[in-house]
Amino acid sequence: MGEQWLKTKVECPECSSTNLIHDYSTGEIVCSNCGLVLTEQKMDQGPEWRAFTQEEKESRSRVGIPTSYSVHDKGLSTAIGRVDRDAFGRKLPLATRLQMWRLRKWQIRSRVHSSVDRNLAQAMAELDRLSDKIHIPQALKERAAVIYRKALDKGLVRGRSIAAIAAASLYAACRLTGSSRTLREISNTSLVAKKDVARCYRLLIRELDIQMPIAGPLTYLSKIGEKTNITGQTQGIAVKIIREAMEKRITAGKDPMGLAAAALYIACILNKEKKTQKEIAEAAEVTEVTVRNRYKTLRVQLDLKLPD
Repeated sequence: MGEQWLKTKVECPECSSTNLIHDYSTGEIVCSNCGLVLTEQKMDQGPEWRAFTQEEKESRSRVGIPTSYSVHDKGLSTAIGRVDRDAFGRKLPLATRLQMWRLRKWQIRSRVHSSVDRNLAQAMAELDRLSDKIHIPQALKERAAVIYRKALDKGLVRGRSIAAIAAASLYAACRLTGSSRTLREISNTSLVAKKDVARCYRLLIRELDIQMPIAGPLTYLSKIGEKTNITGQTQGIAVKIIREAMEKRITAGKDPMGLAAAALYIACILNKEKKTQKEIAEAAEVTEVTVRNRYKTLRVQLDLKLPD
């Protein structure tokens, strides 16, 4: 009650002074002018130990990992370690070691007791594997885990491959956040065929009612440029070409990857940077014919003066 009063009124009711002293050792808030005790049960929210360096602070912390959706139990359960020594470093007796071994075994079994827990444990392990392979950041992996949990709650995983739903959830999270990860890239890393991942992705979009933003060529521009070692100045010219094409509505109905590759090829010509259509097409994972057709479209529609 005293804390709630202090949030709305930060002055002494007797002398209207704002010089208040917070004494955490006694749990009191005292006015320094008249000595009136405003609160006498204030709780100290800080730790009961002192640390003067970051290393001391980290070593004295007794909290676990933060709550994470990418862990099947959200990181809330405990784990019994495999250290067979007591607090003094002495080796435990055989009977105690056997007892701890049995406790550790049942602790692991209790964490994945139900079928839902087993499903989540397998799916989160697959998400971890995919994220490590294609270098997905932690925040994006958490979003993919949330999408998978929603699909599991709605019964979409039943009768379908866990790996396919996990890969589709990761691709959906990439599309939602504007990450330049393609469906082919995720399916090649996964153990599932591309058509199965695509089918599960469409199912998630439809059943979970996800409003997916449309992927544009600007999303993939820097990715292709980094793969082919195209300079930042040339990439900047390609961005201007794409934006001009979007203003004239040339990009409608076209593959964004092919448009980004064609814009980079035109920018290389304008900036006199020697890159072939084959190099850019391989980096964009499209055919040379696609790059050539998009190149002709952009050149004609934007009236670009390029050397033959």
